[in-house]
Amino acid sequence: MSSSERMSSPPPPKQYGVTKPISMAGPTEADMQRNRELEKFLVEAGLYESKEEDEKREQVLGRIRQIAKDWVKELTRLRGYSDQMVEDANALIFTFGSYRLGVHGPGADIDALCVGPSYVSREEDFFFILHNILAEMEEVTELQPVLDAHVPVMKFKFDGLSIDLLYASISRLVVRE
Repeated sequence: MSSSERMSSPPPPKQYGVTKPISMAGPTEADMQRNRELEKFLVEAGLYESKEEDEKREQVLGRIRQIAKDWVKELTRLRGYSDQMVEDANALIFTFGSYRLGVHGPGADIDALCVGPSYVSREEDFFFILHNILAEMEEVTELQPVLDAHVPVMKFKFDGLSIDLLYASISRLVVRE
């Protein structure tokens, strides 16, 4: 094969995965009808959360986000960092699991990860200081740190909603939005 023949042949198409998809066809009208019937059944069976419950979850997550931010700012101040560092100090809350995927039912817990700066530790700061802050709040009940779990977690109810909160620090002094 000459070099001109090799240059003229197109590259093979890029394939993702091990095998090709079984079908690229979209849903049929019958599929769409079955989907509507399934949705109706799930609603009638009470497997979807009400709009009010959904709004309450968002409010609780908003409160937890603010508590985490205030906690990190206070730790930053107590550790003697500059006023600018205190102002920039931040923690982020990310949801995951069934709630994040939108497949949770009424009463399901919220799995959340708190991400903080490098100088905030899980052992002392999260499981001791943040734990004590939460323990003082009347909205928080059934507060239980689980330090010996494969993934250490703080479990609690906030305003009646079950929360599983994990902590991870990143190797940065400031966690940006």
